[in-house]
Amino acid sequence: MRSRHILIAACALIVAGYFLMSGAGSTEESFNPDIFSPRRIVVAPILCLAGYLLIIVGILYKK
Repeated sequence: MRSRHILIAACALIVAGYFLMSGAGSTEESFNPDIFSPRRIVVAPILCLAGYLLIIVGILYKK
């Protein structure tokens, strides 16, 4: 696998992580309990972190 492919996969992981974090928030009038879902506070940050670590691997990768 070439470093370009690793960087593309890493960017896709980061975008997927931020997409999973997105959603409606709470306001003063209504509370949205979905902001504390495991998808938003566990899965999405792990995907983003994995993507950022994979970017480092892609930069340091040698043939």
